[in-house]
Amino acid sequence: MPALHRITIYPIKSLDGVEVSTVNVLPSGALAGDRRYALVDCDGGFVNRKRYAAIHLIRAKYSDDFERVTLSSPDAENCFSLRNEQDAIANWCGNILGVACQLVEGAGNGFPDDRDAPGPTLISTSTLAKIATWFDELEVDEVRRRFRANLEIDAKPEFWEDQLVGDPNENKRFCVGNTTWQGRGICQRCVVPSRDTHDGALIAGFAREFSRRRQTSLPEWSPIRHFDHFYRAAINTALESLDNGNVVRVGDSVELIEKQCLDR
Repeated sequence: MPALHRITIYPIKSLDGVEVSTVNVLPSGALAGDRRYALVDCDGGFVNRKRYAAIHLIRAKYSDDFERVTLSSPDAENCFSLRNEQDAIANWCGNILGVACQLVEGAGNGFPDDRDAPGPTLISTSTLAKIATWFDELEVDEVRRRFRANLEIDAKPEFWEDQLVGDPNENKRFCVGNTTWQGRGICQRCVVPSRDTHDGALIAGFAREFSRRRQTSLPEWSPIRHFDHFYRAAINTALESLDNGNVVRVGDSVELIEKQCLDR
């Protein structure tokens, strides 16, 4: 049976992630601490990797209690309190990016990319490894950093996770340990996976080549009606139930919903 292999949260949206062995699930379906903070510009738009390639130059490392963050770039480094120095964090990042911004906090829900499916994104290690074979420049760790999924499972073969999503009018349900989720869709990708996670350098034609490979290797269990185009990987989720607990852990089993899953 597939199991949860890795959990990654991104305390500041669009900055580096942190691997954890266990995480609480909030009532919204967000993972506690994931995308809790976000940089926004004066119009309220996200200052993110999609819009600002220079953000790839910023490294973020967090204290064990996630109270402090050390930000660094090729030319600067500083440590900040996430609770008490939000303006300083925004100014530091803004100087690197050349844009005035603020650091905002969403303690209850975070700032998910998909408001209709605000749960964690999920992908398999075998999928990441397969994608790495499509591009000479990439290794699995770099693909992992580019696709920025929260939950990584050890299922095989590649794109096993597609079967956790049903047709557009049918949300399949599945368990991760004692938590229950809906598979809402196959995640539509943007420009971010085409960029080097350290310097933002672009792989020319990435989306076109990815789409070609994805289409020609699409498994029979993939929900074809979700593929209006084939630049898609990982699944979007929404929380179904925390009736049996609100914690997910590395090693938790992952399975399509069955009666015994609800009863335990």
